[in-house]
Amino acid sequence: MNALKSLLSSGRSRALPSPLTPGAAAVEARGLHVRLGRHEVLCGIDLTAHAGEVLALVGPNGAGKSTLLAAFAADLPATGGTVRIDGRPVGDWSAPELALRRSVLPQAAALSFPFPVEDVVRMGRAPWAGTPREDEDDLAVAEAMAATEVSGFGPRSFSALSGGERARVALARVLAQRAPVLLLDEPTAALDLRHQELVLGICRERAAAGDAVVVVLHDLGLAGAYADRVAVLHDGRIPLCGPPAEVFDEELLTRVYRQPVEVLPHPRTGDPLVLPRR
Repeated sequence: MNALKSLLSSGRSRALPSPLTPGAAAVEARGLHVRLGRHEVLCGIDLTAHAGEVLALVGPNGAGKSTLLAAFAADLPATGGTVRIDGRPVGDWSAPELALRRSVLPQAAALSFPFPVEDVVRMGRAPWAGTPREDEDDLAVAEAMAATEVSGFGPRSFSALSGGERARVALARVLAQRAPVLLLDEPTAALDLRHQELVLGICRERAAAGDAVVVVLHDLGLAGAYADRVAVLHDGRIPLCGPPAEVFDEELLTRVYRQPVEVLPHPRTGDPLVLPRR
């Protein structure tokens, strides 16, 4: 842990992030192309995530959702076009500066050593080492663990947890980082019903506090209930992006997923529910 802090705090002076202006472009792609091997996974993507919103990326397996999230995070290089975070091309930020501006939750949470859970969450504070906000570490860790309901796991070994428990601890690490852009790849995939709702509720709270949240979701019901906007990915492109009520069109989703669906309003909230036609 100390070595990680030393790595992120070393080198040239880091520019600390300022609070995002509500509605500002927090992370954006323009003409984004990403090629993996011989396959072009993303083909000219234009997409912006704004401060104060939850943007859901949906689409079938292999559509490019995780690739787009990784490009937003600057974890995958673009083969064409640009990605900007906080108004600057991602290549203009150093790795420590990026770590202050965006936090990333990958699909799988794996660690090679049996770290205690609290130490795993505390890793999210490493980017702030040596800055004036280092004194927030204990509070940030405690709040993140409470929000994800893992406070009682502190001394337990991360490797001894269930898949769903690991997913919640990994999210706690991301929340403890307190970066203004959250990039979450399928954060609900391993979770039970209660904790799916808990996690998406946290996303809404972070957006309400002014952060930008980009989340990959397979559950279209969750996307319809919690996202401000939904971007549908299909064959490396975005055929439609907008509020769920406008995007969740039966004809479009049937074509994209190659599965007949029906879209119904929730009887109480009116949120769109997407069901396979059986």
